[in-house]
Amino acid sequence: MKEYRKKIAVLGSTGSIGTQTLDVVRANGDLEVEALSAGSNIDLLEQQIREFRPKLAAVYHEEKAVQLRERLRDMDVRVVSGMDGLLELAVMPETEILVTAIVGMIGIRPTIAAIEAGKDIALANKETLVTAGHLIMPLAKEKGVKILPVDSEHSAIFQCLSGEERRGVDKLLITASGGPFRGKKREELRKVTVEDALRHPNWSMGKKITIDSATMMNKGLEVIEAKWLFDVDVEKIEILVHPQSILHSAVEFEDKSIIGQMGLADMRIPISFALCYPDRLPSKEPGLDFFSQGARMTLEKPDTEVFKCIKLAYESSKAGGTYPVTLNGANETLVELFLKKKIKFTDIQNILERILEAHSPAYNLDLEGIMEADRKARTEAYEQARRRA
Repeated sequence: MKEYRKKIAVLGSTGSIGTQTLDVVRANGDLEVEALSAGSNIDLLEQQIREFRPKLAAVYHEEKAVQLRERLRDMDVRVVSGMDGLLELAVMPETEILVTAIVGMIGIRPTIAAIEAGKDIALANKETLVTAGHLIMPLAKEKGVKILPVDSEHSAIFQCLSGEERRGVDKLLITASGGPFRGKKREELRKVTVEDALRHPNWSMGKKITIDSATMMNKGLEVIEAKWLFDVDVEKIEILVHPQSILHSAVEFEDKSIIGQMGLADMRIPISFALCYPDRLPSKEPGLDFFSQGARMTLEKPDTEVFKCIKLAYESSKAGGTYPVTLNGANETLVELFLKKKIKFTDIQNILERILEAHSPAYNLDLEGIMEADRKARTEAYEQARRRA
């Protein structure tokens, strides 16, 4: 490991990826936390600040920031708020890498700011590349910044491509657990409850991404991300359903050899890889036992007729322009409505399909154009859901 302590900032430290990032920091004396942020969960954020003693804390909601400042009067930490606070965190001179563990479009501006400031990005925010990949990747190249994927599948592909010529890649093979409803028929999905959809068989994740895994939209969004991360056409990206979640993804090369990355279903592994790259963090956790956990590994083709979100994601990526923005914004809104029990599980993909069919795209958008397209998609999703209720 490096002799110095790598200084990091965590955007969204109280969420699933954020808390697991801090687990990695606890296990690694070579990492130092300079800044933490949360949306409104100041109880957990306060605990994290007292443990890791960052110089800066950002809280998106101003009223919560005021409360946190009062609580931390005995601490040498500055508390900032709003988008300005997130942007200040993103460009801190002391930090080398920004972990974008925040959920939603709110993560895009800080990510761009961090790249412009020369910070490497440990990317866990899907919206960044799904909606603005055409802006992010060229900017990262221009600034000489590394985009290090935290998502287990993209991390696997990144590792498989290490030392390989990109022109020799024939296909990216992204694995999917299949979620809690693998093998179900369309009729069976009509009866799915929120509680059913939140029971993921393998991974511990936040609610939004868990629902996306249940609809398999998560895998569709990962295809769009992979297109930008690895500069590969979506026609060369294939989804493999792998219920055991041991093979995290693979790459097929033009000579038809395949390199895959395997390991336990533990997000701390790809997080530590991103934070410590190009080094690897030694782990005290037990590894994969092939004779029990890996004794039976299966691969299946996804059912895109039952799980239509996969097909919608591929089509949106191929069409380009505002299609991926609309797909993402409308889906996020519909998942929120489902979690509030305002719509049925199958309404997510059905309403989404209608929105995309009626969409009039725009192309070559700047960041403001992307944000406006996102707002329109969310409004349309609310309206379609209201009419369906």
